[in-house]
Amino acid sequence: MSGARARAVVLAALAGCGGGAGPDDGLDFPVGDPDGRGYYDAQPFGVNQHLGNDWNGRGGGDSDLGDPVFAIGAGEVTAAADHGGGWGQVVRVVHWIDGRPIESLYAHLARIDVAVGQRVARRQPIGTIGAADGRYPAHLHLELRAVPGLPLGGGYGAPLGQLDPTAFIRAHRPRR
Repeated sequence: MSGARARAVVLAALAGCGGGAGPDDGLDFPVGDPDGRGYYDAQPFGVNQHLGNDWNGRGGGDSDLGDPVFAIGAGEVTAAADHGGGWGQVVRVVHWIDGRPIESLYAHLARIDVAVGQRVARRQPIGTIGAADGRYPAHLHLELRAVPGLPLGGGYGAPLGQLDPTAFIRAHRPRR
């Protein structure tokens, strides 16, 4: 999907839900329990100009292949497709947080369990951890974007609206 088409889908999704995509009930980590236990960030945001987090299971290797990936928060799926190459299967979800749209992008999935236009809840399974058709050891690449609908890009480089996923999620945990 082109950048312009993706932005149009995002705008339509936001317009269709009254400016929001589900309740802003906080964010959880996309793997393991809500705190991400059992997983670690093998390639943090900003290290070597990485634009996301790479979540790996503590068992090493492909021990996490097929593990569930969860929506970090309530939102609407704006893309769910196989992009091949280094991205593999990708899901994009727009969330309404602090009065603004934020997009979460989940890449290298083995399976996609949601469809474009579907509303998802925080912690709802959206797919499973994959390896981009064998290009990498199994892991989840997660990006957060302050500008929904940005082109996929290469996963590395100067941020063009990408946010540090771990810092953002920690700052927006559910109120207990």
